[in-house]
Amino acid sequence: MTTTAVPPTSTQLAGVFTDVDAAVAAAREAFVAFSDCSLAQRRTFIKAVRESASQQERLEYMATAAVEETGMGNAHHKVLKNLYAATRTPGVEDLVMEARQGDDGLTTLEYAPYGVIGAITPTTNPTETILCNTVGMLSAGNTVVFSPHPRARRLSAWLVDVLNRAMIEAGAPENLITLIAEPTPATTTALINHPDITMLVATGGPQIVNMVLSSGKKAIGAGSGNPPVVVDETADIAKAASDIVQGASFDNNLPCTAEKEIIVVADVLPQLMTAMTANGAQIVSDPDELATLRSLLLDPSGTRPNTAWVGQDAQKILRAAGIEPNQDARLVTMVTDPSDPFVQVEMLMPVVPVVPVTDYLTAIDLAVELEHGNRHTAIMHSKDVSRLDLMARRIQTTIFVKNGPSFAGIGINGEGFATFTIAGPTGEGLTSPRSFARRRRCVLDAH
Repeated sequence: MTTTAVPPTSTQLAGVFTDVDAAVAAAREAFVAFSDCSLAQRRTFIKAVRESASQQERLEYMATAAVEETGMGNAHHKVLKNLYAATRTPGVEDLVMEARQGDDGLTTLEYAPYGVIGAITPTTNPTETILCNTVGMLSAGNTVVFSPHPRARRLSAWLVDVLNRAMIEAGAPENLITLIAEPTPATTTALINHPDITMLVATGGPQIVNMVLSSGKKAIGAGSGNPPVVVDETADIAKAASDIVQGASFDNNLPCTAEKEIIVVADVLPQLMTAMTANGAQIVSDPDELATLRSLLLDPSGTRPNTAWVGQDAQKILRAAGIEPNQDARLVTMVTDPSDPFVQVEMLMPVVPVVPVTDYLTAIDLAVELEHGNRHTAIMHSKDVSRLDLMARRIQTTIFVKNGPSFAGIGINGEGFATFTIAGPTGEGLTSPRSFARRRRCVLDAH
């Protein structure tokens, strides 16, 4: 896939500001005007967002430009991610009013907007997060100021311009979404502390999530994970292997929902490894080659990934380690033990270790340990419903996928809506418009 040039309609990008105060002021003015719009108008504006972003030319541009600007990921997979973000994120229909009527009158429980939301977006899913948050936050009646990751700022500015112009053409007020053109730590701090920002949403690592959670404002934090996948001896091994390789290699393992370590009951380890190899996994077993991989892919402390290799192709990683890749290699794997840094660290690259254990109970206990309490995502392959239920209750993650690839959990080739803002730390779970709305109780007195 090659980049298709899709230039902005003018040199002035709609909704893009160099100054935090100006971006917030424009979004605040837009919120006042937006508050006078009907729900029908809101639906029209959201429809314009969906249609403008899901044009094939733009889907391909966003995918290839994201890989080029961030230096990470798989363009073909990003086309699919952007399509789902644009078309499967819930809209105004998510805001279902409750009503109670009796002798004393009528009470309704409605969803009301917070106001102007400050949204900090990641480098791993830059356009997907902007699309998902635009649809969800505007459907709830808010306006948004985006602070993109510096390594995705140009593409993010392009997308905000495209979406604003589409909504304006549909009759929307200007600047329903705005963006800070040159994001820095200082501008992020200014956005978080701005008095006109009434809600904060951050997608990223622990540092940025902790910043918004300590702001004193309503905050949603979509943090990191280390999703384990358990395979027991009752599983359909051929399907489990196919699902694991698909999920773990999807967008070069950038999604925080993707399988990060595999825990398998030892009795079926040989069958699983054979089936994974048939699906494009390459096993590295030579001790010297494994040492080279660890030296290459981990930072000097051994507790974090080397960011230069985050989101890179499996074959590129293998070649850099002096290992000849198989022609179909899309995932690197090895049999190891729980102490291996590849097991303990969220690597965000298509390098996923396999840990054999004696039985399914040990597997579940180890999965709970390796998930590190992130409450994010876990996967299990088993034909025993009681075991699936036990792991779900033990691990208590926001997403629990049973007998499928990890991406089914965010609505890609799985039932349910799509989202790219998954709030494990703050408990909202898979966010939708109602996540970005307050509950308002309206009472009509019958007396």
